[in-house]
Amino acid sequence: MLGVVYTSPDAGKIGTTLRARRAAYAIAVLLLTGAADAPAQAYPAKAVRMVVPFPPGGGTDVVGRLVAQKLAPLIGQQVIVDNRAGAAGRIGAEYVARAVPDGYTLLMATTTVIITAPALFPRLPYESPRDFSPISPVASGTYVLVVHPSVPARSVRELIALAKARPGQLNFASSGPGDTNHLSAELFQIQAAVRLVHVPYKGAAPGTLSVIMGETDLMFSNIVPAIPPIQAGRLRPVGITSLKRSPMLPAVPTVAESGLPGFNVETLYAVLGPAGMPKPIVRQLNEAIAKASQSPETRERLEADGSQVLTSTPEELEKLMIAEIGKWAKVISQAGIKAPY
Repeated sequence: MLGVVYTSPDAGKIGTTLRARRAAYAIAVLLLTGAADAPAQAYPAKAVRMVVPFPPGGGTDVVGRLVAQKLAPLIGQQVIVDNRAGAAGRIGAEYVARAVPDGYTLLMATTTVIITAPALFPRLPYESPRDFSPISPVASGTYVLVVHPSVPARSVRELIALAKARPGQLNFASSGPGDTNHLSAELFQIQAAVRLVHVPYKGAAPGTLSVIMGETDLMFSNIVPAIPPIQAGRLRPVGITSLKRSPMLPAVPTVAESGLPGFNVETLYAVLGPAGMPKPIVRQLNEAIAKASQSPETRERLEADGSQVLTSTPEELEKLMIAEIGKWAKVISQAGIKAPY
């Protein structure tokens, strides 16, 4: 019976170099099959491991398990969800980057692991996207810019005008330096030419609570936890960070349509493999993951969590990654952000 198996082993240390392992794999393929694309003919012949680089229960874990559950019957093998948490996702990502590129070890990647980490951590143990094979996006999540009701701004334009009239007086909360909601505010300051004060908290929940209590003035919040206090009138939404409005808050305009054209911040969830995966396997997985992502159950659950299904070719995913890495590297450099760990 096909299904999903959940494990959480210690990530450990991997001594073999990427180049040596991939060379050994390529030689084995040529010797055993005589053709470089032969692995795709019998793929998959065993269970596939989906590495989630965060603990069970978080947003990335939910997406990973949804995809794994729907992917298993499509490829005819079990999909093992392997939580390898640590170092803000970098341990799991390194594990996949160093794995044999045979299609049996995959990564449920996020923006913080493959997009912003390269600029935040100079000694990152992997290079994105060089050390990975982009396979398929799964979904994108958005944020909502909220302010405390006492802030005299009911739109992005009014907030920008207020910030320009009070330079350095408005403050914004975040879940920590370098997190996406922090970077969203830095991008906002750059594009709007305003100066805000950053107040980091140890997590998104205390950051959001600080705005509710009036300790801070505004925050780029995850959309789902912001909805109850918005409905209760304890937070005022002024803009959605994606280029399209959110079905969860359809009356709230995007930041881009409210004074900052082109402003776009979304969390990317995507499946990657080690660099050097055979193209037939990548194509097979791309098609299967797209089907898994677009199933009614998966779509409904993702939308309930504030995300939208996203599909594309591996080539389009790679272009997106490269563009986003360049974009956020400029923001991080211009803002002078240093990772706290």
